[in-house]
Amino acid sequence: MKTIWQHPWIVAACNILLVMALYTLSRFVFVWVNADLYPDINAAHLREMLCGGVRFDLTALLYLNALYLILILLPLPPFIRNKKAYQTAVNWCYWVPNIIGLLVNCVDMVYFRFTDRRTTCTFFSEFQNEGNLLSIFCQSALHYWYVTLFAVALCMILVLLSRKRWHITHYQIANIKYQIAYYIIDLALMLITTYFVVIGIRGGFGKYTRPITISNALQYTNTPRETAIVLNTPFSLMKSLENETYVHPHYMSDSEMERLMTPIHQRANNQGQMSTDNVVILILESFGKEYIDAGFAPFLDSLFTYSKTYRYSYASGRKSIDAMPSVLSSIPMLIEPFIVTPYSTNRVSSIADCLGREGYETAFFHGAPNGSMGFQAYARAAGFDAYYGMNEYDGPEAFDGTWAIWDEEFLQYYARTMSRMHEPFMTAVFTASSHHPFRVPNRYKGVFPQGSLPIHQCIGYSDYALRRFFNYAKTQPWFDHTLFVITADHTNENALPQYNNARGLFSVPIAFYYPGKTWDEPYDQSQAVSQVDIMPSVLAFLGYNKPFFAFGEDALTQHKQHPYAICYNHPLYQIMSDSTLILYDGQRVASNDMELYLQAYIQQYITRMIENRLTAEH
Repeated sequence: MKTIWQHPWIVAACNILLVMALYTLSRFVFVWVNADLYPDINAAHLREMLCGGVRFDLTALLYLNALYLILILLPLPPFIRNKKAYQTAVNWCYWVPNIIGLLVNCVDMVYFRFTDRRTTCTFFSEFQNEGNLLSIFCQSALHYWYVTLFAVALCMILVLLSRKRWHITHYQIANIKYQIAYYIIDLALMLITTYFVVIGIRGGFGKYTRPITISNALQYTNTPRETAIVLNTPFSLMKSLENETYVHPHYMSDSEMERLMTPIHQRANNQGQMSTDNVVILILESFGKEYIDAGFAPFLDSLFTYSKTYRYSYASGRKSIDAMPSVLSSIPMLIEPFIVTPYSTNRVSSIADCLGREGYETAFFHGAPNGSMGFQAYARAAGFDAYYGMNEYDGPEAFDGTWAIWDEEFLQYYARTMSRMHEPFMTAVFTASSHHPFRVPNRYKGVFPQGSLPIHQCIGYSDYALRRFFNYAKTQPWFDHTLFVITADHTNENALPQYNNARGLFSVPIAFYYPGKTWDEPYDQSQAVSQVDIMPSVLAFLGYNKPFFAFGEDALTQHKQHPYAICYNHPLYQIMSDSTLILYDGQRVASNDMELYLQAYIQQYITRMIENRLTAEH
């Protein structure tokens, strides 16, 4: 019995079971850390998701431990397999990948709160230009110290409880008969294990079984957000690395697709002189609509009473890099952020591109180091004349120590710079201070309401910075004939239960403010709008009369023909009207007008992305 217990196959099985148990323990802690995001999960449903998660854990662990399993089960001569040096090397092949897997799994316990999905390989593209990631990581590790301690404990348990030694007994090598039996038996065990490893990686038996992927987690969940409980981060990273970003769906013929939805816009009446009003677009970091409703942004709340706003207004994605293409080019985020896909070099148009051809001076502003988040590259591709980042910033020393120039100083710099530009101009600014690690300048500590979430005081500070920006802008000659567009890049953590749902995850303000103008319908409750509607709305307001490319529709001067908002709620597509929400997995047959429009929308997006047809000229 002792001999069997020391056999390498038994040792390997015990070690795989150990790490699987640690992943299950991590899943419990993940739910505990994010309990406020899952208020309706009962014990029975949690048990269902935990059991489903084992399937994804097994696949991830077989990937991570492939080399370890080969080395420990390879039927080498016993005198090699019994050597301590060989066994130590094999153990390191077990410890290193599994420690990395456990650590990235723990990181997502925190990072998930800001992305609402398990991390995929696009993370590395998103942050490839950030030079301060180590500092941010260290700050987060200290802030979420309990997750850090748990991660360290997991790694210690893995090393201490894993079986480190195995033994091939002497009688197996003392006789030629036993030597033959040894090689035959161990080779057979290795081949059998290899077969089951392949089955485990695929996710099941049967010739019709497709390899398990991220979307398979949906069969154990009630909402897309719950897939994060079923999945693990190593699995998401590996699967997103091997999958194609876009595969042509072929839902319908091209003619049917064009009939249902086309991104090429042309004003029916192209007569009349185009306006030369200035355009200023403010993209506010993490300004979910919830924070304004809860009273943490009193200035914006008051400004919106004089603006065109919408009850149902949504972001296209859940990350900052989703916002620029959506807001400025009317290109939504479907599946993965456009900026980090293989199609990011496609030719694109934008508000800046369209207006630049009409004589507008255009510029994009972001207070982070130049190149951060790929914003500078996209601004150039989108046709902006100039980019103003930390390198160009001219003002008081105001670096926040982590991300960018504080909003107060940078928005003042933004306003001063616009006053030196030639009119008409079109500019956009991306704020930064309402970002993790959620700090405010020392002089404002305790000034703004703390609320129940760390971000709340940052919202108050950025709202104050916006008040100062508008106070300065009002004194400038360009103010009265400028259209201000105010939105957010994405939402953040939720405190109000009415926002903790599929709609609330994407609910951001979209407001159009033109000084002195009274809107016919200032608060629109009859249609759903999203960030991709901003570009066509601005161009319609100005009377732009040339063809342009946009996935959105004019929601400012008229009612949208398709009053829907579409976003990607990983791993599902989501389409919303004022009264209906549909989650679509990309496979089911469409059964109503909303789903048919969504299918045409998806097919237009993927087809034109693959074929590099993202401008009206195409």
